Amino acid sequence: MSSILDDLDTRPGSASSLLRTLVGASIRDLGGWMSSAAFVSLLGQVGVSPAQTRNALTRAKAKGLLRTEIRASPGYALTEEGRALLARGDRRIFHPRLMSEHDPWCLISFSVPESNRDLRHQLRRRLTWIGCGVVADALWICPAFLTDEAIAIAGELGLGEHVTLFNARVIHFRQGPVADIARWWDLPSIAALHEKFLASHAAAIQEFSADPQPATAYRSWITALDAWRPIPYLDPGLPAELLPASWPGNRSIPLFLQFRDSVVGPAAAYVESAAGSPGPG
Repeated sequence: MSSILDDLDTRPGSASSLLRTLVGASIRDLGGWMSSAAFVSLLGQVGVSPAQTRNALTRAKAKGLLRTEIRASPGYALTEEGRALLARGDRRIFHPRLMSEHDPWCLISFSVPESNRDLRHQLRRRLTWIGCGVVADALWICPAFLTDEAIAIAGELGLGEHVTLFNARVIHFRQGPVADIARWWDLPSIAALHEKFLASHAAAIQEFSADPQPATAYRSWITALDAWRPIPYLDPGLPAELLPASWPGNRSIPLFLQFRDSVVGPAAAYVESAAGSPGPG
């Protein structure tokens, strides 16, 4: 199975990340295919040069997200692996979940032999990517609604026999809930992601509200969505009672969801106009 481009593989604002965002937001509505010329034109609207677009398309093809396919003109089609990846991302990105203080936790215990230390590193890296915290070196924690994702990661890495998961409703916090949560998760880094999103995109969102034209909708949506994509992965949606009172996610999540609801329609209309009629999917 080819390597799949994931949401955290690329730096937001880069050509590859903006391409990934455009694909995730638009290509399925266009029959799963877009011409090379449309990619160049649409990414040009968000500051990506034609050469950068072509390089990003080559990387997306190598990662297994897209494949070349000629229809009325040269273009790229979404692979089945890519389609499954986008479906998983939809649940994360467009519908972020929040845990209540009464919801269960998932505990992830693993013992991976030293001979498989590279896989152990990948396991830790990918658990971080879905928002898990670190209780101890080989004991991680996350909201129970992420259990299936943790199981899938262990299975994809071939580590099922080395990983054990437990669901728990009661955690006996050693230093108290707030202190332990702050120790298990890098809350300052997660908060910084929310703060950066608010600082960089609140004004653009207001700009769209004042000028709801399709071209403005498209530019503000793709750039805001590109910056937003990593946040609901790294932020597990912890209970409000366990987070600082000034937690920036309390502002950024409603802002993003409200913007999503208002901008998706006109942005999609702009993409369809720029890309031409969708090909058979």
